[in-house]
Amino acid sequence: MLRALGLGDFLTGIPALRALARAFPDHRRVLAAPALLGPLAGLSGTVDGVADTAPLVPLDPELSGADVAVNLHGRGPHSHRVLLASGPRRLVAFAHPHVPESAGGPEWAAAEHEVRRWCRLLEASGIPADSSDLGLVVPTEPAPPGAARATVVHPGAAFASRRWPIERWAEVVRHEAGRGREVVVTGGNDETALAEAVAAAAGLAPEAMLAGCTDFLGLAAVVAAAARVVCGDTGVAHLATALGTPSVVLFGPVAPSEWGPPADRAQHVALWAGTRGNPNGAVTDPGLLCITVGQVTAALDGLPQASPRASTMRST
Repeated sequence: MLRALGLGDFLTGIPALRALARAFPDHRRVLAAPALLGPLAGLSGTVDGVADTAPLVPLDPELSGADVAVNLHGRGPHSHRVLLASGPRRLVAFAHPHVPESAGGPEWAAAEHEVRRWCRLLEASGIPADSSDLGLVVPTEPAPPGAARATVVHPGAAFASRRWPIERWAEVVRHEAGRGREVVVTGGNDETALAEAVAAAAGLAPEAMLAGCTDFLGLAAVVAAAARVVCGDTGVAHLATALGTPSVVLFGPVAPSEWGPPADRAQHVALWAGTRGNPNGAVTDPGLLCITVGQVTAALDGLPQASPRASTMRST
């Protein structure tokens, strides 16, 4: 199962991975993805192992000759060819005119929700998939001090077009503190400077800064322990969905109908101005800038209380 992408991509692929686990219970199921995702893959209960893989590079020779190779990475042709080069007996993939072996697959739909996309791929091959099956087991790893019942503010995103301004995030932090809520600021190793700027502008204590201090499993522990999450269109939003933590997610260049939380779950609120842009752009998307601090704080105030976390899989 090839999905050599990031955190959010992995989490939106969980229903498809779970469907494959049900369909092939006696097979050894290996996810070809970055090794950093291994601990979260364990929480999903869907795979027997993770083979460290970068995007669109040859697979580890140990993956050669699989009974079934499933392309959960993209529409092809490059990702199709990566899998075909490993010599699988069967390929499950979207149809691409430059890859004859994919001719029996379904057609790609551009404006489809990412979760639904991969479930539809499997259904076309006779594998039932439930796009609502997004939950993760709550990590047993303890969350850092201060995370319990806190508001998680995650200002980062992979590209500048999906990053809301620092001063607006700081206003949100001050609002949450004014409501008597603990706040922690999270981020990856490459987002530490951004998180520190938000924390400094909001006057947070040093111990509230968790950016650069957690791996993916630690971040999941933070989100599971928290009362709410507020972030942009990035992987942490999908962690909140997977762990059932109420969330407010700010969308700019991409519609929540394609990457947002399930629309039928009131504990997850997607804010979007209704415009589209470049999700990989170098400047903040104009639509994202249309979202005001007042809209965000009102959405946070309207979130339901998070239920106590259990250590088993839940419907989230």
